[in-house]
Amino acid sequence: MFHFLKGKSKENVLYAPCKGKVVPLSEVPDPTFSEKILGDGFAVIPSEGKIYAPTDGEIAMVFDTLHAITLTSSSGTEILIHIGLDTVTLKGAPFTAHVAAGDQVKKGDLLMDVDLDKITGAGLNTVTPVLICNTDDYEKISLKKEGEVSLDEAVLSIS
Repeated sequence: MFHFLKGKSKENVLYAPCKGKVVPLSEVPDPTFSEKILGDGFAVIPSEGKIYAPTDGEIAMVFDTLHAITLTSSSGTEILIHIGLDTVTLKGAPFTAHVAAGDQVKKGDLLMDVDLDKITGAGLNTVTPVLICNTDDYEKISLKKEGEVSLDEAVLSIS
């Protein structure tokens, strides 16, 4: 009855940004991510080279080297999708962006095509961390799913 009294306690959910295997950040072989320096979240080892919006929101930034995208969800969650490790060194070669800063997106919209073979061919890891950059704004961030995922599976809950 008094739903307006609940305020920000509503649970938000992030979905998988790609098909693949979800792993906790602690398993990412880069301390910037595994030690949650940039925020809490999860990572996906992609099985195909397409990155989709994990929730509804607005694209805040597409990095010049196309290796990362930030978006702000419609509920204010600041999300970083970092495609692969050290992929900034590839200067955009394996990436094709389908969005730009300011674009409104819905969960499941295609954000980026990625040539995973170019990443692995350069000796780099394709693991893709998905971080909540404003982690301190939330009481609880928890992994809902590990292992193989499809795009319609909720992976992270934020409250």
